[in-house]
Formats: sequence, C-alpha cells, structure tokens
Amino acid sequence: VQLVESGGALVQPGGSLRLSCAASRFTFSTYDMSWYRQAPGQERELVAAITSDGGSTNYADSVKGRFTISRDNAANTVYLQMNSLKPEDTAVYYCHARRPPRVYWGQGTQVTVSS
Repeated sequence: VQLVESGGALVQPGGSLRLSCAASRFTFSTYDMSWYRQAPGQERELVAAITSDGGSTNYADSVKGRFTISRDNAANTVYLQMNSLKPEDTAVYYCHARRPPRVYWGQGTQVTVSS
C-alpha cells in the first residue's frame, strides 16, 4: 500500500497551494479519504474528509471556506486545494485512507506559510 503526498511548499500568507495524494496497491475507490495536519508540538488534527464516492465532504472549522477536498477515483488521487493560507496553517499534511478495519497513512508533506 502506498500513499504519496506532494505539493507542499513555502508560501506567503494569502497564497494558495494544491496538495495531491497518489494512492496505489489498494482499491482506492472504496476508501474514504482525509487530510490531516500536525504542527510542531501539536496533536495531529483532521483537516478535511471525503467519502469514497466523493458525494460528501466535511472540514475543520478553521479551514471552512478556504480549503477544498476532492478526489479522482479514475486517477487514484485525492487533492486538497488550499486558498487564503495563514501562518497557522503551517504543518505537515498527511493523507489518510480508511475502510474499517483498514487505515493507511502517507508520509506527509510540509506546508509552511510565512512572509
């Protein structure tokens, strides 16, 4: 099983980034997918989630209206579009796949928001 995140970078406040998570070696279209993040000294927190068919999404209050999660089941990829980035969005962002009892994590990608 592989979840490979990409797209993390250093960006100025107010900027945008698009994270991607490419999945392989499991049936991606049957898994709910999420993005989590972990800032230094903080617990890992859920940022956004999407159901296996893409029909339902939910977001942390701190990112509502700024972030959008989406998926392409034909491409085995989940995305996180992040707009109006703030310094407090700085964290390592992790891709997460869930179909109980199985859970998979990616290795993370660093997002730094700073001027």
